[in-house]
Amino acid sequence: MKLLPRLLFIILIVCIAVSWFPKTHFWEKTKKTLLTKKEVALKPKTVTNAKLKTKAAEARNYLTGKNYNNQTCFFIDMSLPSGQKRFFIFDLKRDSLLSAGLVTHGNCMEYWLEEKRYSNVVGSGCTSLGKYKTGNPYTGKFGYSYKLYGLDSSNSNAYARAIVLHSHECVPDDEVTDEICQSNGCPTVAPVFLQQLKKIINSSKKPVLLWIYE
Repeated sequence: MKLLPRLLFIILIVCIAVSWFPKTHFWEKTKKTLLTKKEVALKPKTVTNAKLKTKAAEARNYLTGKNYNNQTCFFIDMSLPSGQKRFFIFDLKRDSLLSAGLVTHGNCMEYWLEEKRYSNVVGSGCTSLGKYKTGNPYTGKFGYSYKLYGLDSSNSNAYARAIVLHSHECVPDDEVTDEICQSNGCPTVAPVFLQQLKKIINSSKKPVLLWIYE
C-alpha cells in the first residue's frame, strides 16, 4: 500500500472512531461522571451559611468596645475552593449576607499550590489565617489596594509581608468549575468586586474587620 492511500485509510478509520465513540455506553457513563463532578464542585456547602453566622457572632463579640466598624465585616472562608465565592460581605447588625465574590489564596511561592498551606513567615508567599484590620488605600504595583494589619499571632507579620487587599484581572467575576489564579499571600479579588469593597471601606469612619478562616 503506497503512502497516500495508507494515509487516507488511517484518516477514514479515525473519522469512523470519532463518530462512533460518543454513541457508546462507556462515553455516556464517562460524560455523566464528568458532569456530576462539575456540579459537585459548584454546589455550595450546606454548612456555609451556618458557619458564616457563627463566625459573625464571634466577630460581634470581638468588636465590642473596639474602635471598628460594627455594622459591616468581611469574611473569607478558605475551606471552600477558590472557584466558589468565598469572600463574604456581611451585615452584622441584620445578621445577613450582603454580597460575595471570588478571592485567591497564596501559592506559598510554588508554581502551583495543590493543597492549601498557611504561614506567617516573611517571604513564604502563603495565606495567613486570622483577623485583619483594613488600613488606608494606596496605589501600588497592583493598582488600588488596601494595607492590611494582622491582629492575631497567626498573621502578625502581615504588614511586614506586604499582604494587602487588591484586585487582579485573573480573578473572574463569577464562579467557575476550576481553581482560579493564586497570589503570593494577598487576598486578591476581581476588579468589579473590589469596587464593592471600596464603597464600604472608603465610606466607613472606622476600620473594617477582615477575617480569614478555614
